[in-house]
Amino acid sequence: MEAPALASIGADRWRSLADRALEPNGYYLADWELAVNASARDRTDASVLAAHDDMASTGSSALIGLMPVISAWQAYRIPLPALVSADPYGTLCTPLLDRDKAETAVTALLRQARAAGNHTVILRNVTLEGAAMKAIRAALARDGLEPCLLQAHARACLDATRDADELLRDALGVKKLKELRRQRNRLADHGEVSFQVARTPGDVAAALEIFLALEASGWKARRGTALAQYDGDAAFIRRATAALAGLGRCEIVTLRAGETPVAAAVVLRHLDRAFYFKLGVDEAFSKFSPGVQLTLDLTRHLCADPAITLADSTASPGHPMIDPIWRGRLAIGDVLIPLRHHDPMVSLVRAAIALRGLMRAPARRAVHFIRQRQENHA
Repeated sequence: MEAPALASIGADRWRSLADRALEPNGYYLADWELAVNASARDRTDASVLAAHDDMASTGSSALIGLMPVISAWQAYRIPLPALVSADPYGTLCTPLLDRDKAETAVTALLRQARAAGNHTVILRNVTLEGAAMKAIRAALARDGLEPCLLQAHARACLDATRDADELLRDALGVKKLKELRRQRNRLADHGEVSFQVARTPGDVAAALEIFLALEASGWKARRGTALAQYDGDAAFIRRATAALAGLGRCEIVTLRAGETPVAAAVVLRHLDRAFYFKLGVDEAFSKFSPGVQLTLDLTRHLCADPAITLADSTASPGHPMIDPIWRGRLAIGDVLIPLRHHDPMVSLVRAAIALRGLMRAPARRAVHFIRQRQENHA
C-alpha cells in the first residue's frame, strides 16, 4: 500500500486542520504546499500521510494530522524503505497536528507509513523543542520507541512580543544603529524612504512582481536560485502568494526610495507566527544596506502586531544579515523515527544518510562560504 498523492487531500479540510494546528508551519499550509507540489523545481510528486478522526455521530471524518512526504530515493537517492518529509521550498517541515488530538494523529500517521512498507520516517528541518515534536516523542514512548536525532542547528528568530526599538538596541547597539540611520539618511537622498506592506491579493500580486525583479537582478540570479529564473518556481510563488493573501496569510513588504523599490520580501503568517521567506534587493543601493533596512522595518512591523508572537527567519544557521538583528534562536534538526522495534533496517538507513552527509560536506561548506560573502552585501 503506497501513501496517497498529496493532491488527493481536499484543500478545505487541510485549511481547517491548519486553523487547529498544534504548532504553526506556514510552509505546510495547503495553498503553499499544493502550489509547490504542482510546479516548483525538484519539489513535485509528493505523497502524504494523513490521519483522520472518524465522527460516527455525523458520518464525517475530520483531518487531524498531515505530513507531506517523499521516498528516500527522491530525497537522498538512497533506495531504502523510508519516507522523508517533503521540501516545501522553505526550511521547515514540522507536520500539522490537531492541537486536541496530536498524539492520536501521530500514531495514525506512523501506522500509515508502516502499512505502506516503510521502516522509518525522517523529518527534515523540524523544530526540535516545539509542541509537535513533543507530541511525536510522547506517541513513540507509548509504543516503547524513541526518535533519533540526525543533525541539529540553531537559526535566528524574533521575539515579536518585545518592544522593537528596545530589541534592536539590545541586538545591534547604539553605534551600529547610528551607522544604519546614517545610511538611511543617505538613501533618502534618492527620495523619501518608505516601508510598504501589501496584504490584499491584488496588492500582493503587484508587489510580488517587484520582489521577483529585485531577486533576479542580483547575486541570487548569478547563483541560479532566483524564483523568476524558472517557470515552475515563478508559477508556484504567484499561485501561493495570491491564494494565501486571500486568507490573510501572506504579506509582501517593500522598501522604497522615492518611487524606486530597493528591497522586498515575502512573509507568511500562520496562527501566531510569521515566516520570513525570501528577500530581494537592488544591488545598486548596496552601500545603504537595503536588506538590513527592510529587516529593521519588518521587525518593527511584526513587533507592533499583537497577533504575532514569534517570527522564524527560516534562514541558514549563522546567516550574516539576520543573525545580528534577530538574536532569538530556534533549535532545528533532522529526526529519524523508527516504525518497528529492534529493526536492523533503522541502523542501515541512519548509516546511509550519515555517509551521504560526509560525502557532501566539503561541497556544502564551499557553497555556504560563497553564500555568506554574497549575502554580506544584501
